[in-house]
Amino acid sequence: MRAHQRAHRSKERVEYALPQEPASAGRARRLTSGFLSGSRRRKTEVDAERVDDATLVVSELVSNALRHADGGCRLRVEVSGGRVTVEVTDTSPHRPRVQQESTDRESGRGLAMVRLLSRRLEVVGAHRGGKTVRAVLA
Repeated sequence: MRAHQRAHRSKERVEYALPQEPASAGRARRLTSGFLSGSRRRKTEVDAERVDDATLVVSELVSNALRHADGGCRLRVEVSGGRVTVEVTDTSPHRPRVQQESTDRESGRGLAMVRLLSRRLEVVGAHRGGKTVRAVLA
């Protein structure tokens, strides 16, 4: 008979409701950076590069949610065993699309950047409509 053991992972997360206003993306960046940099209780430190990557991912996902959905969004950031996961939930049922690269456009490259910084990027339907975009950082 084999015993199954699970490694105990320290898990810490925060969740914020962000209104649909221009300042929300900046607020999301500050909240994310503060959360990932500030916990002294966390067993696993989040290095400065990963904090920067997570902050950029949050900025892009929150900006997209506020631009393409009606109303605000919810941001969740979680650290578990050294892994950082970012989730942004909005009211739009439409899946985000990664656009073809172009040097002519001033926008549309954010999701491609998020994909490059993430080990996994997925979109799941949320209860009562809408969706959640989840990025697990590489």
